[in-house]
Amino acid sequence: MSDLTVRPLAAGESELFNSLPESGVGRALLGHVFATADADGEYRPEWAWIAQRDGRVVARAAWWGKPEDTEPVALDYLDFAEGEEAAAVEILRAAPLRAEYDLLLPPDWRDQPDARAAAQARTEVAEAAGLRKLVERYRYTWTAADCPLPARTGRLEYRPEPDDAAFRAVMARIMPGTLDAHDRRVLEEKGLEAALDEAIGFFGWLNSPTDWRRVAYTPGGEVAGLHVPGHNPGGACIGFIAVVPEQRGHGYAYDLLAECTNDLVDRGASRIAAATDRGNFPMAARFAEAGYPITQERVNFV
Repeated sequence: MSDLTVRPLAAGESELFNSLPESGVGRALLGHVFATADADGEYRPEWAWIAQRDGRVVARAAWWGKPEDTEPVALDYLDFAEGEEAAAVEILRAAPLRAEYDLLLPPDWRDQPDARAAAQARTEVAEAAGLRKLVERYRYTWTAADCPLPARTGRLEYRPEPDDAAFRAVMARIMPGTLDAHDRRVLEEKGLEAALDEAIGFFGWLNSPTDWRRVAYTPGGEVAGLHVPGHNPGGACIGFIAVVPEQRGHGYAYDLLAECTNDLVDRGASRIAAATDRGNFPMAARFAEAGYPITQERVNFV
């Protein structure tokens, strides 16, 4: 086999990156076409790497971040030609970039031999390069054209809470009992304050004002939970839904999700993205109840 060349893209090489055929998994499921910033895209050439053999691209990887980010926040692309798994591993080892890998898959990927094989191959490449599987997640897409608007229940009162300290205090009550694998990982490795810093930091990263955040109260004035309507680079999203431990068992997660959805629609959203861990059965049930269809599954590697 001929020698392998591993390098970042140069400006103007978006088409070279795209010369590797699509596999049916990954960013193509979102309808995205890779392009670097010089070609009016959202990727930086120095954060997009290729492996070439005899001038032909046999593997590729691309990391993404917002224009103001100094480090990537996600590994978006990880693809390779048949038999070139080792080339993809070399890219991940050679590139001085580290971020979570989000492998996008169709909802029924386990029943599709090609998708299942592609997922397994990428899992093996990621793990060989030092990443580990953290969690599988469902991704939902609510659209006004195809989905009913979940009705507000009227059981809770919602108050804006733009103050970080007050909002953080409610989050501190919620976090220790979280079913979210990302939050549990930070809790176990770094503790509660670090988990709160990361969560609040994520809310700040969303392109939505702090006064969109809502704390929910029972008719008796007790805190029930909170919700965060968000706006990520792709559009409106459910940023966060959670019920405080002492109020669980009343079905309030549905109330919060319905309220958050309606808040976003009231602000003009006709399409809303959301996600939850595959193992978070209570929240997955609430999304189903609220009419959110599963449009993708994802496997997160850290």
